[in-house]
Order: sequence, then C-alpha cells, then structure tokens
Amino acid sequence: MLTEIFQKLLKHIDAFLMACLLFTLLVGLFVLYSASGQSIDKISAQIINITIALFMMWAVTNVQPQLLERIAPPLYLVGVLLLIIVEIFGHVSHGAQRWLDLGVIKIQPSEIMRIAAPMMLAWYFSKREVSPTKTDFAIATILLLIPVVLIMKQPDLGTSLLISGSGFFVIFLAGLSWRFIIGSVVVLGGCMPFFWSMLHDYQRRRIEILFDPTQDPLGAGYHTIQATIALGSGGIAGKGWLNGSQAQLDFLPERTTDFIFAVFAEEFGLAGNLILLFLFSLIIVRGLMIAAQAKSTFSRLLAGSITLTFFTYAFVNMGMVSGILPVVGVPLPLISYGGTSMVSLLIGFGILMSIQTNKKLVASG
Repeated sequence: MLTEIFQKLLKHIDAFLMACLLFTLLVGLFVLYSASGQSIDKISAQIINITIALFMMWAVTNVQPQLLERIAPPLYLVGVLLLIIVEIFGHVSHGAQRWLDLGVIKIQPSEIMRIAAPMMLAWYFSKREVSPTKTDFAIATILLLIPVVLIMKQPDLGTSLLISGSGFFVIFLAGLSWRFIIGSVVVLGGCMPFFWSMLHDYQRRRIEILFDPTQDPLGAGYHTIQATIALGSGGIAGKGWLNGSQAQLDFLPERTTDFIFAVFAEEFGLAGNLILLFLFSLIIVRGLMIAAQAKSTFSRLLAGSITLTFFTYAFVNMGMVSGILPVVGVPLPLISYGGTSMVSLLIGFGILMSIQTNKKLVASG
C-alpha cells in the first residue's frame, strides 16, 4: 500500500534529472557550510529553502502542460502589472526599488517574470502553426522588452539580463534566422553609446573594472581580484574542504551567494570544477533531450528556454567570478545560498518533468 502511494507521488518525477539535481544540491550544501564559516544556521536555512523549492517543483510536475499553456497569458499580465505597481509603490532597499511590501512578507515580482516571460512567448508562438513572420518576431520582442525595461529601471541588471536571455531562447528556437541575429548584434553594437548612457554609475563602473580591476583594488575591483586569487590558488586538486584561505580568512566578499564558485574552486581545484561542470552538463543535456522529445510547440519552446536559461545562469556566474564578465549579481544555480532563486529554478525543472512525463497525454490532446 505504501509502495503504491509512493509511486503515485513520484509518478511525474524524471529519475535521471532528479538524481542530478539532488546530487548538485548536496554539493552546494557542503560548499555553503565552508563558505559560511561552518554556520549551522545558514545550512539549516538553506535546507528549508531547498525543501520548499522541491515541494514547489513536485507540485508543478503534477500540472499538465496544457494547463501551463492556458495560464501563460494571465500569469504574464499579472507579472507586468505587479512590476508597474513596484515602480509606483515599491519598497526601496539599498537603493533599489524591487519589492512589494505586503506587511507579512515582501515579494519580488521580477522573479515571477523568470517563468512568466518565456511561458508567454512559448504560448504566443504555439498559436502560429505556420512559420512565424517578421511581424510575429517583432511582437514577441515587444512582449519581452516590456518586463525587461521595467526590471532594468528598478534597477536590477542581473535579473533583466536573465529574463532577456530566457525570452531570446524562445524566440531563437521558434525559428529566428541567423541573418537577423547577426544584423541585430551589429545594430546593438551601434547603439552601445545610447545603452551606456542609460546605465547607472555603479553599473558603468563594473564594466570598466572588468578590463582592469587593479584601477580600484579596494573598491569596485575588490570582488574580482579576490575571486581571481581564490581560483588560482586552488590549483589542480584544491586546498581541501574547509581549507580555502580566501573564504576562511574572510577576504572573499559575498562568498555564500554570488561568489560561492570561488570558494568551491579554491577548495576543490580544477578537478572539482570539472566535476561540477560535468553535473551541470548532465542537467543541460537531459533538459535538451526533454525539449527535443516534446510533442507540442509550447512544450518544446518552453523546455528549451528553461534548459538554456539554466546554462546562462551557470555561465554568467562562473564568467563573473573568473573575471571574463562584469559583476551583475547572478547566483550559481543550485549552489548559492538563497530561497527565491532556488524556488524559481526548481519550478522550472518541475515544468521540464511535467513536459517529459505528460508528453503522451499532450500528443493525444
């Protein structure tokens, strides 16, 4: 009896993907324990975050893709409305206006758009059975730019870039031509002076520091310099768990969140980095396989976007820590401390599992 109940509860769980996720989350807890200075409170809080996120993921796996497709437009509209409300009445913290204070809790509507934006674009293209036209791509771009611009104004450059990426992946997978992509890159390159003028001073400083962090070693360049030292000192095999000097001696800033990869690299070295990259690769390959096997346009586009967005998370964070990308405040997926990003990530993987386990039902629907 218990076995049957257990099987029903796990009916929509993709075993391979789940195993990869759980192992990566376990690695994250070990790294966080070291990065936090062996803080049991931090680990306990992260375990609670993971538990909530896994429950949300499980709940989403039981939602059929057809229902996800139906709720995509209203979810998108609610998300945009909340972003507008944030712009007018939002709670300001550390110079950023990103939250809505509801008294009991504060919510960050931009997190809703991480899922709602690609869902909306996947829904839009799913309604066009023939090849999308230039007008379709133009409308999709506008649908994407609305939340991106609102989030950039908060300001939240990291989240706006991630949502831009997730939306772009949907548009690309829908059939966007390489000729158009190359042309757009050229146009955007020509518009760089305009975009530069729109950036806040601290954002411009981050880009300048990318090319020479030593020009402000104790200020804007401090994060990059200390992270680079940590990565280099790890060598091939690393210094060993709990033995990284940059983290344990408190040189490395934000070591439990944005720069936790530097802690991992110092303690486990190149060998550990390759293992972590292998885990990420397994997750990405499985996600792309689910996208390729999806039986509807909506499912295929959404699954592809979720998977490639996960890749973008990892690439941007590792590039940021390695000094090849500017610091934009993107956590390392499944490893960094945090509840909101963990929930949004695992909800995405829940959608992937729903698409995989419901594909026969979708095909016959």
